Amino acid sequence: MNAPRPQSGRLVAKLRRIRALIGKEGRQVMRDPSSFAIGVILPLMLILLFGYGMSLDVRHTPIGVLRQDPARDAREIEASFRLSPYFRTRSIGSMAEAQELMQSHAVNGVVLIPPDFSRRAAQGDASLQILVDGVDGNTARIIEAYAGAAVAQAGVRRAAEGQGAAASGGQAVVVSQLWFNSANDSRYFLVPGLIVLIITLIGAFMTSMVVAREWERGTFEALFVTPVRVDEILIGKVTPYFLLGLGGLLLCVAAARFLFHVPFRGSIPALMGASMLYLLVSVAGGLLISSGLKSQFLASQVTLVVTFMPALMLSGFIYDLRSVPAPVRLISYLVPARYYVTMLQTLFLAGDVWSVILPNAAVLAVVATVLLALARRATRKTLG
Repeated sequence: MNAPRPQSGRLVAKLRRIRALIGKEGRQVMRDPSSFAIGVILPLMLILLFGYGMSLDVRHTPIGVLRQDPARDAREIEASFRLSPYFRTRSIGSMAEAQELMQSHAVNGVVLIPPDFSRRAAQGDASLQILVDGVDGNTARIIEAYAGAAVAQAGVRRAAEGQGAAASGGQAVVVSQLWFNSANDSRYFLVPGLIVLIITLIGAFMTSMVVAREWERGTFEALFVTPVRVDEILIGKVTPYFLLGLGGLLLCVAAARFLFHVPFRGSIPALMGASMLYLLVSVAGGLLISSGLKSQFLASQVTLVVTFMPALMLSGFIYDLRSVPAPVRLISYLVPARYYVTMLQTLFLAGDVWSVILPNAAVLAVVATVLLALARRATRKTLG
């Protein structure tokens, strides 16, 4: 009888098979134009689109000023709007003209300074009217806030010059400061969130498409008659796309720092650890979907609905989840991207806040373990 094979020999053979599978899958990725397009071209397009073309900031908003008072106080209010970086101001001669400009969307708001503004300012009860186009409710609220800030700034200047003391009404000057995003630039949290979309796209979408393609072509069945085991097949499939996802991560981080000048206050090891965990979640999800469906078309559609769309809409990438309805907020806790977005925005803008990073990383580790176990079980069922 032959002696049992030593444990070290089995391990060497296992590692040799895994290396061969990784090499085979890597060559397939290099030969496949769609892999290059999804893994390199599409991330670049998303970086440029979201970084340069998408902004939640309201700047240079066209606004009209109808000044019916020629006195100095009224002129200073108008000057505050002209000096503000948030407005592009034009003078208006009448309410009829203001209404026409608002209806034609030539301006998004009108500031009405009444004829008795200076007289009432001297008495300490001056007021003016701000008319805002309410078609876009969010933009309207932002314009109202910026207009109020412009009016307050005029009062601060008068108080600093020792004039218009009554107009200021003896009110305290409010000094505000933004933490973690002192530039008040929406790209500072949009660009880190973009990393989530790109890793989801590379990890889940590419993995599900390629594995489903092999099911359709029958190449998976060819592997089943070889000595390779299920876990070796999964490792061989996951590794190239895991490395491709890390390449996409480095591309995004470089773009964030050198193209959009987003600050990075955390540590590289924390960033890489969080990203590897989420990348494992993505590729495991892609493997599970492709193993269950075995169709490229169905796998691509389900992957987009199950992974990409939740990562876009329910992760906090664009919307503050505290502002959404409670049922939707509860559903968002089932989206792994939510935890990764929280870690990324913390690492980029606040630093290594471990009280935030560790709990979210633990959730991703549990999700990755569960998805990998389910993917292995789904593949084993097929073998049986």
